[in-house]
Amino acid sequence: MDPAHRGSYATNGETRRSKRYSVNALYSMVAEQDVEVEDDLSKAQRRLRELKTKISVQSKKNFLLEKDVRFFDARIALLIQNRMALEEMREINSALEDTVVDDYVFPEDRRMQLYGNLFFLLQSEPKHIAALTRLVTLSEIDTLLQSVMFTIFGNQYESREEHLLLTMFQLVLSAQFETVTESGSLLRANTPVSRMMTTYTRRGPGQAYLKKVISHEINSILTRGDLNLEINPLKVYDELRQELEAQGIDPDDTYPRGITMETAMQHPQVQAIVQPRAVQLMEIAGRFLHVIFEQIDQVPYGIRWICKQIRSLTKRRYPNWQEFNISSLIGGFFFLRFLNPAIVTPHAYMLVEESPNKNPRRTLTLVAKLLQNLANKASFSKEPYMMMLNPFIDRNNDRINRFFNDLCEVGDFYESLEMDQYMALTKKDLSLNITLNEMYNTHALLVQHQEALAPSKDSHLRICLDDLGPAPVALPRSENLALELPLFSRWETPINVDLTTLSGESTVTQNDILFMDTKALFIQLIRSMAHFPGMNLDFANRLDLDGIADVAATSSDPILVRKGIKVREMLRELTEAGVVDRRDGYQLMLEELGQELVHLGSIRDTVYAEITSLDAVFKTICDHNQYLNSQLESYKAYLQNVRRGAGGSHGASSGGMAGAEHGHGHHGKKTAPPPSFKFTHLLLEKEGVIAESNVPDARKANIYFQIISPHPGSFVILLFFKGRESPILEMELTLDDLLEKQQDNIQLLDLEYVQLNVGRLLNLLNRNFLRR
Repeated sequence: MDPAHRGSYATNGETRRSKRYSVNALYSMVAEQDVEVEDDLSKAQRRLRELKTKISVQSKKNFLLEKDVRFFDARIALLIQNRMALEEMREINSALEDTVVDDYVFPEDRRMQLYGNLFFLLQSEPKHIAALTRLVTLSEIDTLLQSVMFTIFGNQYESREEHLLLTMFQLVLSAQFETVTESGSLLRANTPVSRMMTTYTRRGPGQAYLKKVISHEINSILTRGDLNLEINPLKVYDELRQELEAQGIDPDDTYPRGITMETAMQHPQVQAIVQPRAVQLMEIAGRFLHVIFEQIDQVPYGIRWICKQIRSLTKRRYPNWQEFNISSLIGGFFFLRFLNPAIVTPHAYMLVEESPNKNPRRTLTLVAKLLQNLANKASFSKEPYMMMLNPFIDRNNDRINRFFNDLCEVGDFYESLEMDQYMALTKKDLSLNITLNEMYNTHALLVQHQEALAPSKDSHLRICLDDLGPAPVALPRSENLALELPLFSRWETPINVDLTTLSGESTVTQNDILFMDTKALFIQLIRSMAHFPGMNLDFANRLDLDGIADVAATSSDPILVRKGIKVREMLRELTEAGVVDRRDGYQLMLEELGQELVHLGSIRDTVYAEITSLDAVFKTICDHNQYLNSQLESYKAYLQNVRRGAGGSHGASSGGMAGAEHGHGHHGKKTAPPPSFKFTHLLLEKEGVIAESNVPDARKANIYFQIISPHPGSFVILLFFKGRESPILEMELTLDDLLEKQQDNIQLLDLEYVQLNVGRLLNLLNRNFLRR
């Protein structure tokens, strides 16, 4: 607190004024949260709170949908490539269907209370999640981020949750700087921490900034779809060859095949095309830079604050670093993690209606490369053809350094966070909108790492985890229901917190508290009675505080009557205590009321402006939600088409490997038997399907394999020894299993006696079972 604000309030006005602003924020927050006031400001604030909640809920839905789209997009690409059969498609399609569960039972009340306590602790003490993010693997981080960014700190426009989330970031970044061994990888490597920072930029405020600042420049490129700004000399050389081919001329005489990059760069025709394109690229990148520099005030506070922490931590960790090194690290976050992904893939960031065509897409990629190199202070050593763009780097080096410095010039929030935390303790309705699996998954991760997170048996986190016991297993998609989880703390008193302890000072007297309460009550009355006939609320002509109290006390509204009587009595007590003087019209109280009401007026204007801005954000997020849902619908339509075309594919009985026996099954039944093929050990070894074998050479002639497909895409591999009816080994697998192994570069499938080559086994199954 400022030294001028220290010391107890006295009865004289000067000392009283010096203390005024220490609780100014509290008045405003109380006024905002007063449910009994129904003026324009309170209605606008209620609408704004509702809008922020809708944005937070919708953002979480989009995050989950994006995960689904990524998963199915990758999976269906594999299935198309391998001609996935009917049953596997049914399995994926069923995962797309949302099932309604009528009779699911939520955890019992005591367990819900334990979870409410645990998540209050996680939210109000960000150190636990900060530590957890450093312990989880890359495969676990997306699930954790879903809970952290969109649930635990999910209200993206509520100051307390945002400040707590940023506190967590500070802890995570501090640990990252302490433990990093290679400065070049700081914030650039694909780690849980970098993934977390990228996800943070995708929240509502970041999306709104991108749409407002760079979407116009992106759309201006898209409108010129025929504009080709390719400057890679080899690609331009190929363009020249293709032009001749289109004219029916053999290009080999004029433009020989197989030239090097250096030769292409020196080619006169290539240079004539590339040089003006480079000039245009630099002009376009310059326009991007201009709007980014000009609208620095539009960058969300949280993103600027993270940049500030990066600068501060870098200076402490690397005191000998030059300013350009520090700027490079800030650029690694601001451009690499935030701006450039949106420039390269604007459709994914809801900045354009459709995915860009080839030429605009390449232009955007080159612009992003140019901006990234400027931000990184990097050379074009990996792509020497881009050296021609160095004039852009040279011209803008000083400007980008100034921008990064200015970007970091934001205040801290610790004082307001203290007030936010105090207000949270006085609330009775803190809650999270959370799914059961989010609770269970977070619980499971905490239990898994509890020795590192809470080594002491007496720590609050350890007590919570011990009370909860083992984490329940994750529920199927159809049972993963959402609920409203009330939050509370077992270790703090939620109401009647003593104001004298709020700032750590013990000099606030009872008269101070009475003065604050009286002022807050007058604010409520003035806001509630502004529409009363005959009410004089013009500060230029002095407010009549006694008159306001009398009008309220004699009104027909019982709530106003109680407040009027109460504030009249409080004003009398302040007069008797010498804090205010009736003879000067309570001048001290009038001054503070005047400033407070001006402050509330500016709040009203800010609220209206924020509503307008967030309405646009909400519409954009809803549009993106529709796009994601349409993507999933297109997957369903695709699967239905394949299902219609895949009927009878199991009837294929030909196409086995040479030398293989085909098992026909029994005749005379209405249902055809599942396809079955037999293969000798010697044959599979010769074809390379068996990569390694533990079977002695003398026995290999007596070993054979039978592969049955009981359902499309599902296989049973049986290993037989001639003369025995029962198999000596049996293994079930699906085509999907093999495809994932192949994608993960797992080359061998272990069958105990033999190891099969995954790629060659896939070829075998494709040839014999998946013929259309």
